Amino acid sequence: MDETAYELVDAGDGRRLERFGEIIVDRPAPMADEPQHDPAAWARADLRFRRYAGWENVADSEPGPWLVHDGDLTFELRPTETGQVGIFPEQAPNWAWVRGAVAGETPPTSVLNLFGYTGAATLSAAAAGASVTHVDGSRPTVAWARRNAELSGLAAAPIRWIVDDVEAFVARELRRDRRYDAVILDPPSYGHGRGGRTWRLEDRLSDLLEACAAATNGDPAFALLTAHTPGFGPDRLGEELTRAFGRGPADVETGDLELHAANGAHLRLGAFARIIRS
Repeated sequence: MDETAYELVDAGDGRRLERFGEIIVDRPAPMADEPQHDPAAWARADLRFRRYAGWENVADSEPGPWLVHDGDLTFELRPTETGQVGIFPEQAPNWAWVRGAVAGETPPTSVLNLFGYTGAATLSAAAAGASVTHVDGSRPTVAWARRNAELSGLAAAPIRWIVDDVEAFVARELRRDRRYDAVILDPPSYGHGRGGRTWRLEDRLSDLLEACAAATNGDPAFALLTAHTPGFGPDRLGEELTRAFGRGPADVETGDLELHAANGAHLRLGAFARIIRS
């Protein structure tokens, strides 16, 4: 993300200190197991999230929803009960990659974005000219993504906003013989699907990727898989993509989702694997 939109200020002792626009947020980060690099910086926090206690105001006035401008996109951020604020900055290199994969495609690429959350990947693809089907199981989260589209001047972009169980939706699209050029998915570690069915990445990822391969006729213009789940590092995600899409290991690019602070603090927050048609 643009340095005016986001900065990892510090991390350590199980916490992360981040600036989103003008608001500085202090929240848990179990992976931050080193000492804090700049203990004095933490007094600058406007918001602090503590497990079991929730958010507390540190600033004199309570920050309500606030806007962050990242290039041509604008995001509304706000504290949520899970300790999130509405965007995952470690994904920014993947959003840029998606833009590059979409740009110049004729006709425009049709992208299926699963577990679309508040829409950063969707808006990145749409801004580059793609038509996007954005799927998430949470109605409030999809409404939030639509709000971000409006703020970014993309209210009229060719985006289908779908509130549905991801697996059920992809299965219906296959029955309807509807296909896509590309797929993005950022599945959670755990969750609940239709009818209260438990979702576990360990159990469901392979089948979902096979369905995504069918939905792209086995030859996507690009496919991007990310995960924030322990045990699903770059190698494993790469193997999953290789298996599902019939590509060789050399065709799959993998890496860590990570953030770096100017003072040397570093957070590894997950992994990615991606393929692009040559």
